[in-house]
Amino acid sequence: MTRRRHVVLDVFTTQAYAGNPLAVVLDAEGLDTAAMQTIAREFNLSETVFVLPPDNPTHSARLRIFTPGRELPFAGHPTVGAIALIAEERFGRPAGGLDAVVAVEETVGVVRAAVRLSESEATWVEFDAPRLPAPVAGAMPPKGEIADALGLDVSDIGFENHVPSQFEAGVAFAFVPVSGLDAIGRARLDSRRWSAAFGKADAFSVFVYCRECRRHDGDFHARMFDYGFGIGEDPATGSAAAAFGGVVHRFDAPTDGTHRLRIEQGFEMGRPSLIDLTLEIEKGRPVVLRIGGSAVRVAEGALVASPHR
Repeated sequence: MTRRRHVVLDVFTTQAYAGNPLAVVLDAEGLDTAAMQTIAREFNLSETVFVLPPDNPTHSARLRIFTPGRELPFAGHPTVGAIALIAEERFGRPAGGLDAVVAVEETVGVVRAAVRLSESEATWVEFDAPRLPAPVAGAMPPKGEIADALGLDVSDIGFENHVPSQFEAGVAFAFVPVSGLDAIGRARLDSRRWSAAFGKADAFSVFVYCRECRRHDGDFHARMFDYGFGIGEDPATGSAAAAFGGVVHRFDAPTDGTHRLRIEQGFEMGRPSLIDLTLEIEKGRPVVLRIGGSAVRVAEGALVASPHR
């Protein structure tokens, strides 16, 4: 087998061993879908990215993103981590700093990102979400069933005018507001009860959030419980943050202009993560949504064995 270099990064953090770990396989040309899925299961991280030559030569790369269980059309922390690595490989980390623009192809579409490179700071990436958030058809289960599935009391569900909702920006999520940090710390997803509440086996992953935060610069605190991705709980979920823009627009009704928010995630897992969400509103509607965060390298190596056929 051709030796294929891989890099492990921690994403949505400026410190190693925090944030959300990501494996990026460089020089993935020649690997088929089954081989990529096998390699993703071997890494057993929430996502593994495979870097391929772009279909359009004006773009930097084509990315395929896999969880241990399936391929995703789009995901935020793989996009940030892979773009940070691609930019570092191309431009290095100049002592005086450098701003760059990188475009990559994902299954969901072309993703364009601004990158800030520096010798002294973690590489920072902000990308335009390939899709604006949109509501997902179908009613949420009653609050009592949601509370039972999360091991919470009915009184824990909701705050202010926020109620459970469903949105997607490439990947669908159920969003459940809870009263505060105490409730979110007690939450535990029972997938069987959640499936029964939705009445189907492939119900969405669950993004639980509150307004109360651990950090002074946070706007929302969140946990993302997997139901279908094969990853349990996720330390930082950029695709959920993109869809969360729809939640903010519906319930907080931001005025026209640019709104910058910070989402805390992963704190209960010992993997504190910070996701920056920028929402631009014109005539009462979202017109641009950006996801931003930093990434740091943790390990490098090479794949030396071919997946079994």
